[in-house]
Amino acid sequence: MIKMRHIGKTYAQDGVKTVALKDVSFEVSSGEFVAIMGPSGSGKSTLMHILGALDTPTFGQYFLDGQDISRLNDDELADIRNQKIGFVFQSFNLLPRTTALKNVMLPMAYAGINEAEKRAKALKLLNEVGLSDRSQHLSNQLSGGQQQRVAIARALTMDPKIILVDEPTGNIATTQAEEIMKIFTKLHKQGRTIVMITHEEDIAAHAKRIIIIRDGLITKDLKL
Repeated sequence: MIKMRHIGKTYAQDGVKTVALKDVSFEVSSGEFVAIMGPSGSGKSTLMHILGALDTPTFGQYFLDGQDISRLNDDELADIRNQKIGFVFQSFNLLPRTTALKNVMLPMAYAGINEAEKRAKALKLLNEVGLSDRSQHLSNQLSGGQQQRVAIARALTMDPKIILVDEPTGNIATTQAEEIMKIFTKLHKQGRTIVMITHEEDIAAHAKRIIIIRDGLITKDLKL
């Protein structure tokens, strides 16, 4: 599903170069659940941005579902993000004064899906994450854990090839975090491919593989 070949990323600002990734190579097979861990400044966020087609590498190749997306332009990357990648962010990224239902429907609006089909699919996904009774609540009326459930439902709307998860429990209570990780475990058992960034060892332990990155390089790749 994912092949990264000698990926490097250097940022330049005001004449100062910062090397975020030095030489990163790994593969993720379809249906894997992988956690990427590393200290602040290790390069894991840069790696997530490249995996999510939010940024391009300075050098190296990134194949997603057999397609080399390392050198696509912004419009092509936007298409990849909409069609093949589902995102779940630490900050949820929901529209605050919009219902849970409409937040989940949003990605489908860009795909030209009719209103009835969008609504039916969004309701089905909200039910899958245990929020069918909250579909008409505004997102700012929901708890952090409930907002993250909405975000997970939204990430699934386009049946993505890969779900990218960035610190999914960073803004929610411990009891809610465990419920969120149960959802990801269920999605993995359904055959979904999940790549998750986290700094929490107990959260990473839900994955089946942990990649540790430090100073822009992979230092460990552990199967659990």
